[in-house]
Amino acid sequence: MLCTQTQLGHPLPRGQPAPEVTLRWPRGPLSHAPRSSTLVTFLQLSRRLGQKKQRLLEAARQQSTTDGAQTPSAVEPCLGPPATRGPQCSIYFSSPKSHSAQLGSEFFDQPAVPLARAFLGQVLVRRLDDGTELRGRIVETEAYLGPEDEAAHSRGGRQTPRNRGMFMKPGTLYVYIIYGMYFCMNVSSRGDGACVLLRALEPLGGLETMRRLRSTVRKGAAGRPLKDRELCSGPSKLCQALAIDKSFDQRDLATDEAVWLERSPPESREPAVVAAARVGIGHAGEWAQKPLRFYIRGSPWVSVVDRAAEQNAQA
Repeated sequence: MLCTQTQLGHPLPRGQPAPEVTLRWPRGPLSHAPRSSTLVTFLQLSRRLGQKKQRLLEAARQQSTTDGAQTPSAVEPCLGPPATRGPQCSIYFSSPKSHSAQLGSEFFDQPAVPLARAFLGQVLVRRLDDGTELRGRIVETEAYLGPEDEAAHSRGGRQTPRNRGMFMKPGTLYVYIIYGMYFCMNVSSRGDGACVLLRALEPLGGLETMRRLRSTVRKGAAGRPLKDRELCSGPSKLCQALAIDKSFDQRDLATDEAVWLERSPPESREPAVVAAARVGIGHAGEWAQKPLRFYIRGSPWVSVVDRAAEQNAQA
């Protein structure tokens, strides 16, 4: 305990600083010391501070144990508030790409026909530069079987800079231009030159952004707003709505940061799948009639409904 000479009752000369004097109680039990109200108050305050310090130390230890961090040292206890998790650890700031629903390379490593069917119901995700995410459930695909397929760009086994993505690892995007201005997006499958064309989506998220993207490149009926079922009901419409262009060619759908595939939520029953002839390949002879287009029956988002194929499937 420290006090000055003034506090001890000795006046000081004018201008002279007061020296500090240390008072020590006589040796012996503390109970023999003078029981002034100041001493009692000091002891009570000291006891409460010690108890609070112990509680804070115990709380810090429990927090560090919960977070898996190192327990604070007893020599240098951390008396500040327990550290909180930063925003990067929050589920609300986590990237959807880290979600367990994302489909990896093993999903794409299968022949074109089973892959085309497996795509149905899965969710295609496109993240724009501003962070906006567009989502659509795949409802229609077409399989292209490679060199033997007269409708495939790889027919005869020919490989060019344009179709190189068809010969790359399963899951590689093959994006090409039609009519000099529209894009179509394919995904390579197992087998050289084999791939799956994504034909139609059911829009799930970011519909207004899709509508705006479609309107910027849409010809005719410019004043009429697009209906939801018109946003992604075709391979070129799909690319317009998701802002997919030639820059996506040869990207890996299993690892890309701007576009990826997620597993669809489990459903009570498997959707009915229709196998029909592909669209717009009349030049391919007998291959034009092969049932290599697959779509979810009854979906209003499909680009072309084949009534004959649906009736044959029921028969």
